[in-house]
Amino acid sequence: MTLKIKNLSKNYGKKEVLKNVDFTFEENKIYGLVGRNGAGKTTFFEILNSDIDSNSGEINLDDKPLNDHNVSLVPAIPNVPPFLTGKEFIDFFIEINKEKIPNLKTSSEYFKLVDINEDDQNKLMKDYSTGMKNKVQTLLGIISNKEILLLDEPLTSLDIVVQEEMKELLKSVKKNRITIVTTHILDIALDLCDEIVILKDKKLELIEKKDLNNQKYRQSIINALKDDKND
Repeated sequence: MTLKIKNLSKNYGKKEVLKNVDFTFEENKIYGLVGRNGAGKTTFFEILNSDIDSNSGEINLDDKPLNDHNVSLVPAIPNVPPFLTGKEFIDFFIEINKEKIPNLKTSSEYFKLVDINEDDQNKLMKDYSTGMKNKVQTLLGIISNKEILLLDEPLTSLDIVVQEEMKELLKSVKKNRITIVTTHILDIALDLCDEIVILKDKKLELIEKKDLNNQKYRQSIINALKDDKND
């Protein structure tokens, strides 16, 4: 399975955000999408998720036009109904989507994936920490089992223990899908992702993945982002 982007462009009035982007994403991989604030990462995700239209270009999944039935987007800011319990929310999501979910499990089985215990499952989500809410949102993306999983800054607000749990979870479910993760934290991208993609000068650029401890490599990424002409 491949997601092919061809000549994708997006502008808001006179401001160009993406310009003639050509890129191919492959299944069974987690891609780390890094770029400076305002580089266009959120715009790119919104186009993939059919929230906004591009000005030009093509996006094809295995040579067929991509649509929102193929994509699950987990936003950066948790947005869960506060006066439902976690279990009520996941049960409701399963009920309305059960005809579209392959290999359907119970909500209890899904909660085990994100290490949410039974007591917490039955708490109102208004009492959940940000990390717990992020876990629930990510779980929705996993349950839907769509070909493309987009995660916008999924780990930034989590403590170090939950970060490690979520990284292991995302690695465990990357098979048979394309996962794209945005992050401002280079260590997360290098540790979690199979490929690193820079959004720079309105285009996507794949850069060679090297050792996390290679300081020259890390500095080369930072230097490339400093030179971004999209600011």
